[in-house]
Amino acid sequence: MLLSWYPGKLTVYLGRRDFVDNTSSTDPIDGVVVCDDHYLQDRKIFASVTVTYRFGREEDEVMGLSFSKEMQLICQQVHPSLVSAAPNDVQQRLMNKIGGDAHPFNLHLPEEAPVSVQLSSGSQHTAKPLGVIYELQVYVAKDSTEIPHRRSAVSLAVRKVQYCPLDSPCRQPSAVVSKGFVFSSGKINLEVSLDKDVYYHDEPLSADLTINNNSKKSVKNIKCAVVQHIEVTMTNNHFNREVASVESKEGCPIGHKGMVKKNMTLTPQACNNKVKAGIALDGKVKDADANLASSTLVGTGKDPNDALGIIVSYSFRVRLNCGALGGELVADLPFKLMHPVSVPGESRPQNAKEDKKIEIEEFASFRRGFSVDQH
Repeated sequence: MLLSWYPGKLTVYLGRRDFVDNTSSTDPIDGVVVCDDHYLQDRKIFASVTVTYRFGREEDEVMGLSFSKEMQLICQQVHPSLVSAAPNDVQQRLMNKIGGDAHPFNLHLPEEAPVSVQLSSGSQHTAKPLGVIYELQVYVAKDSTEIPHRRSAVSLAVRKVQYCPLDSPCRQPSAVVSKGFVFSSGKINLEVSLDKDVYYHDEPLSADLTINNNSKKSVKNIKCAVVQHIEVTMTNNHFNREVASVESKEGCPIGHKGMVKKNMTLTPQACNNKVKAGIALDGKVKDADANLASSTLVGTGKDPNDALGIIVSYSFRVRLNCGALGGELVADLPFKLMHPVSVPGESRPQNAKEDKKIEIEEFASFRRGFSVDQH
């Protein structure tokens, strides 16, 4: 249980700070706000969610330029509530513990809301992080149009995340490419296959390579890399970053009529890319629990071109160096890099009495990596 408060006035409790998008709907942002009636007087309590889309450094904003867009996705009156909804189990237990000044709230994000992603600035220091950032604000005001005073408001950073769906199809991706030469007969054939389509963070990727050289050129060396593809929809900008790579000369050069079968293993990790600028992460690079951004999923029947925010995808890239005149033979094999979702009920406590205990921790000190409610 996470809490954030303005001392003596307003306290907000959240059961988690990560809310999962399963491509068809998003978990509601649910919590409890506590405020003394004497402090409220004739005012009301509101809760709003704001998304900030920063696609450029704040230090470069000169002569009226702005590299960020801010939008309020939802603003809802919490108390007195205009929507009658039964509190969930965590909210009910909190209300029973705190008393009559506790008021539950549930905020539903739009389906089109982008996934939380941050772009690493590398070794450069930026005042504000680049990417898509969500903020929940609970404040006291006379109406929703009133600008809240900082002494009457509590702000909390939340995230919208995507996890690997349990019903995802299991397939084995593969690709076959070949390269011919103008002044030489024959071709070099390359076959690449992965053992599965979806990999979890910190899990090694294993690829099988089959190289068949029917030309008179020779393969000098082999390079494999995991490439992160990033699309910034606001500026229609695309760029790629290698997050893991390995080079091998074993079995090389591969001459005429030569055939080589190899297995290459790579493990993409955020901790190995801290100095690279432009790497998409699911948190700040200085955080110990930050991972590479997960692959962006699109719901069934939806156009991928309609996705908003920062779109992330991955591919396994193999390069065969055929010499200065022969050039390179390149094969790209797309895959998904995701977080796993535990089976419902898998990690529930065995003791019913333990399930009723609520541990409360300050919001600022809680690590994001353990905040998704997977029960």
